[in-house]
Amino acid sequence: MTAPAPARVLVAMSGGVDSSVAAALLRDAGHDVTGVTLKLWGGESDSGCCSAADVEDARRVAAQLDIPHYVFNFADEFEAKIVDQYVDAHAAGETPNPCVECNRSIKFGRLLERAEALGFQYVATGHHARVRCHADGRYQLLRGVDSAKDQSYVLYMLGQRELRRTLLPVGELTKPEVRAHAARLGLRTATKAESMDVCFIKRGGRAQFLADRLEARPGPIVDEAGTVVGRHRGVATFTVGQRRGLGVAAGQRRYVLGVDAPSATVTIGRREELLRDGVDVRELCFVAEPPAAAATVTVQSRAHGRPVPGRLEGKRVRFDALQPRIAPGQVVALYDGDALLGGGIAA
Repeated sequence: MTAPAPARVLVAMSGGVDSSVAAALLRDAGHDVTGVTLKLWGGESDSGCCSAADVEDARRVAAQLDIPHYVFNFADEFEAKIVDQYVDAHAAGETPNPCVECNRSIKFGRLLERAEALGFQYVATGHHARVRCHADGRYQLLRGVDSAKDQSYVLYMLGQRELRRTLLPVGELTKPEVRAHAARLGLRTATKAESMDVCFIKRGGRAQFLADRLEARPGPIVDEAGTVVGRHRGVATFTVGQRRGLGVAAGQRRYVLGVDAPSATVTIGRREELLRDGVDVRELCFVAEPPAAAATVTVQSRAHGRPVPGRLEGKRVRFDALQPRIAPGQVVALYDGDALLGGGIAA
């Protein structure tokens, strides 16, 4: 979606090339653009998008573009709403997606509120997705043009209120086109590597992060029949579908079928035992209207996972063909072609 010019736009600048080019495109389209970098993680970090170097990259790109740049400190809210909930979810045997929750609570929650209070008409980010406004005033959220970089999945929670205030300029470009545009402008982020990590997880990894915050709860590893086949040192680091690091010798590959946090029991089995005909979802929300009863949708359960056909039946998504069980806590996004319909959390 292109905003009527001129508009006051607050651009969330992470210090990466996508948000740098988003700011540049909006400036060149005649908008009154201000950049803001969010200080989210107050703890130690050596990866992700919250380092001092990233803030400096964003500040220097803003200077190159001759736009104002500020830093908003949302660290307390981030720790309470994202980090603490991440730890709690793992303790309960779930596999959360903190980047989704950050988009929900911080970038399209707290930041949007702050932008409105400061008189900005729009918030823009560097996400690879597209917003379309129809003649009747209804908004759609579409996959980004670059299917390999599409990020609509992590924005499944955006509704009409958020979309009418959101601009996603780079969703119309492929990643090579984004980098080429940054290079033409001489932006320092043109060749910067992408951040693929959760910003608050150090290189010690998820296991160490959780071990520092949760009391270890060792327990049994059992097969589908309930026979104990091994022991583990804590359920928090297991996720449904996992096949590496199980610590169990077996003649063929075994996968985590389930994690029962109250009893600290991890159940493993063969891949065929992992297959399900559907998944129950909670906290369902929709971009506009829910799909019609029995309508075919495509279902995506990972950020870059392969969509599969299915149907939404109340609060259950039914697959057309058996699929590996989706880990509780993961997002289940529903699409109609390139249009994101909405989604929920796997129960």
